[in-house]
Amino acid sequence: MKEYILFDLDGTLLDSMPYHAKSWIETLSEFGIPFEEKEVYIHEGALEIEVVKKIFRQKGVEVTTEFIKELFERQKKLFTEKYACFVKPFPEAYPLLEELKKKGKVLGLVTSSHEDVLKKVVPEDFLNYFDIVLTGEKTERRKPHPEPYLRAVKALKVSERDVLAVENSPAGVNSAKSAGLFCVGITTTLEPEFLKPPADLVVPNHSELRKVLLNGKA
Repeated sequence: MKEYILFDLDGTLLDSMPYHAKSWIETLSEFGIPFEEKEVYIHEGALEIEVVKKIFRQKGVEVTTEFIKELFERQKKLFTEKYACFVKPFPEAYPLLEELKKKGKVLGLVTSSHEDVLKKVVPEDFLNYFDIVLTGEKTERRKPHPEPYLRAVKALKVSERDVLAVENSPAGVNSAKSAGLFCVGITTTLEPEFLKPPADLVVPNHSELRKVLLNGKA
């Protein structure tokens, strides 16, 4: 049972990934690059430039750093203008966070989304549950690099061994594990085999996640 819990946002607490997938598929189709919803889920949060280049290379497409940055901006614009209005926290997220706070847990949010996007999709009362919020523009390196989680742990002023991370994507799990954290994967978007290893534990839903975070057992 950990007293410090860091959550990913998209696909973990926020039911946003179907809409991110739609905006990515539409953006990439403008350039004749085919992408499927499952592929978006597999590569969710993998925003390191070299990682993105590798993903495109596997599809037989060579891209420049400038092109990738343009893609990110186009996807963000399409998502915020067309799909953000449909995004909501998972129904179980509010009661889970409420119970964790009542138990005295210290909570943090570690997301690749930028602050301007966050403000469009996350209610203010939802953000009030978190003691720290680390958005994508606040780090030099992105998931799967460990920097986001290392910065969050530093902000909490605790040791890595005292912190648990909750993630739903391979990039997020790898980021947390590379930072030395215990990581629980949740299968909101992908099957368990995409998360473990390296996730220490994988749960099928928020109900089982609650048991782990509050009682230390699945």
